[in-house]
Amino acid sequence: MVKVRQDAWSHEDDLLLAETVLRHIREGSTQLNAFEEVGDQLNRTAAACGFRWNAEVRQNYEKAIDLAKRQRKQRKQAEKHKLKGQTGLKTVQRKPTYASTNITSTNEEQPTIDSIIAQLQELKSNDLKVNSQEVEKLKEENERLKGEKETLENELEKMHKEYQSLQEDYQTFISIMERARKMVVLDDDSSLSSPTFKMEKNGNLQQIAK
Repeated sequence: MVKVRQDAWSHEDDLLLAETVLRHIREGSTQLNAFEEVGDQLNRTAAACGFRWNAEVRQNYEKAIDLAKRQRKQRKQAEKHKLKGQTGLKTVQRKPTYASTNITSTNEEQPTIDSIIAQLQELKSNDLKVNSQEVEKLKEENERLKGEKETLENELEKMHKEYQSLQEDYQTFISIMERARKMVVLDDDSSLSSPTFKMEKNGNLQQIAK
């Protein structure tokens, strides 16, 4: 099954990583085994888990690591005494598996250059994939915004033409109203009859009421 990198480590992921590594240390196992176990649970590679442990998580568990190492040492001593009691020997030769475990543990505490390079290469590859996906999303968003901009510009142009048409209609209406007002005034003036006068005997003019 191909493991796919997730975007970010959650607090629960870091806690699972720390608990698993500490348990493997107490039990005399290797950190690499712990990274593989966590990777299977979180669908990540062991290298990614190792990089996360060394870069971010480990510094928060220094005291817990020392305690786990002491517990591992006490466990080995207890097993050694148990073997002495069973065989009746004063000394018991240490098993090769323990020796190999100690060597591996020492190597884990100081990661090799090759492991660091592999982790950095994987991190770079994953970051490139994420950046590529982000670029595609930004392109899609840019195209969407362009479409919206074009639509808004078309609507604005349409509204501008409608406004101009309304302005022209308004000016036409005003002109019609003005001409109608002048016509009404002229009709009123023409309807008024001129006054009629008559001359009296004494020579004065007197208006004749209608």
